[in-house]
Amino acid sequence: MSSKFKQILQSTLAAAFGVQSHKNRVQDFEEGNAGWFILAGIIFTVIFIFTVLAVVNLVIA
Repeated sequence: MSSKFKQILQSTLAAAFGVQSHKNRVQDFEEGNAGWFILAGIIFTVIFIFTVLAVVNLVIA
């Protein structure tokens, strides 16, 4: 796993759970490509929604 991919994944997960530090957020904006963070956020959101739907369907069934 490349360092850049790991940084994007870590930042996306931290932001999703609301625990991203100010230092990391500033570093992401200075060094990162916004497009990759947007794409990672969209992918995370889609996976999260399908996971919640699957859990709800298992509980209801």
